[in-house]
Amino acid sequence: MMVFFAALFVFIWSTGFIVGKAIVPYADPTLFLFVRICIAAVLFTGVALYGRVTWPPWREVHKHMIAGVLLQGMYLAGIFWAIAGGVPPAIMALMGALQPLLTAAIAIPLLKEVPTKRIWIGLTMGMVGVFFVIQPALNNDGVNAFPLWAFLVGVAAILAITFGTILQKTSISQVDIRVALSLQNFGTLIFLGICVLVLGADRWVWSPELWASLLWAAFVLTGIGTVLLIYIIRRGQAATASSLMFLAPPLAAIEAYFMFGDTLGPIQLLGFIVVLTGVIICNTRKGAKA
Repeated sequence: MMVFFAALFVFIWSTGFIVGKAIVPYADPTLFLFVRICIAAVLFTGVALYGRVTWPPWREVHKHMIAGVLLQGMYLAGIFWAIAGGVPPAIMALMGALQPLLTAAIAIPLLKEVPTKRIWIGLTMGMVGVFFVIQPALNNDGVNAFPLWAFLVGVAAILAITFGTILQKTSISQVDIRVALSLQNFGTLIFLGICVLVLGADRWVWSPELWASLLWAAFVLTGIGTVLLIYIIRRGQAATASSLMFLAPPLAAIEAYFMFGDTLGPIQLLGFIVVLTGVIICNTRKGAKA
């Protein structure tokens, strides 16, 4: 069952890159994220209230909200802002591939989770595989053409999801996942609402493509994808859970090939195989300590 959940999560998470590209002509990314999280916050709150599950005490609420800001708000918005500032998507994808390695390293002192040699090998293979997948785009993008601030925003986004992942393994993991996601989405909602006001994000062109992207992002990407991510993190080591994210860029490249006619060459297919092998190594029973 966990294999099915992991495969479903990877597929759903990979479509986030496709949604990000599809909405460019129709909406400001920050406003789109805000509306997406509004829907998700109402959805999870309704589910939690319907299920009559126990809510955490007020002194714990801020932890959930911070986790949401890190895992979704700062991460998603940071990626959009970095790319809008000039960082090529390929460079951003390569930076994102560092996240599982950072999670593994930081989890050692904070969570006392020491990855085995097998997991380190799998993480390294995943990183190499992602590089193969995006290598053609690296050759085409001007890697020195973007400002330092945009690069730093991208780094901040990767650090945000890294610490957000680790935070999911702390005391907040004892709370029912429906309640946790309600609070986390409301934390993200506040963060993105402030960003929309400060940035003056108001571009919204009504279209079937935008509506389809919004419904998929709110109900599938956030509604199902985030549930699966937090469930997988709670069930295993932070490093092995994060390793699944290596598969998102290769799958997105394949999806973009069929949907947008993007390039998909032999080296990218080789990269997909390397990434898949690395993730399998990370997530086999010998490689993970629950």
